Amino acid sequence: MSFLSRLLGGGAERVSPSEAWKLVEEGAFLLDVRSPAEFQSGFAPGAKLIPVGELAARIDELPRDKVIVAYCRSGARSGSAVGSLKAAGFQAVNAGGLAQLMSGYEGDR
Repeated sequence: MSFLSRLLGGGAERVSPSEAWKLVEEGAFLLDVRSPAEFQSGFAPGAKLIPVGELAARIDELPRDKVIVAYCRSGARSGSAVGSLKAAGFQAVNAGGLAQLMSGYEGDR
């Protein structure tokens, strides 16, 4: 994998929108790692906001017994977050950006 790909979140397991929502439907924890301002402008149903810069300090807010499905705007920050979460012993996947994630949303889940 190239340096640029890793930098942009390619080092984390990336799942499709439908795979992400299936995981959420099965009980995964949906994590938004964008800024509070971005979150206020729109977010995925059921998501918890923990900005990527606060993740280390707030890691105890995350469940260790569930898969964490992380997203951001483009997939870069969520890729970084997933790498950090995996290093800390969490099961986590990168759902990419919010627009991509929402393209697989099929209503109330």
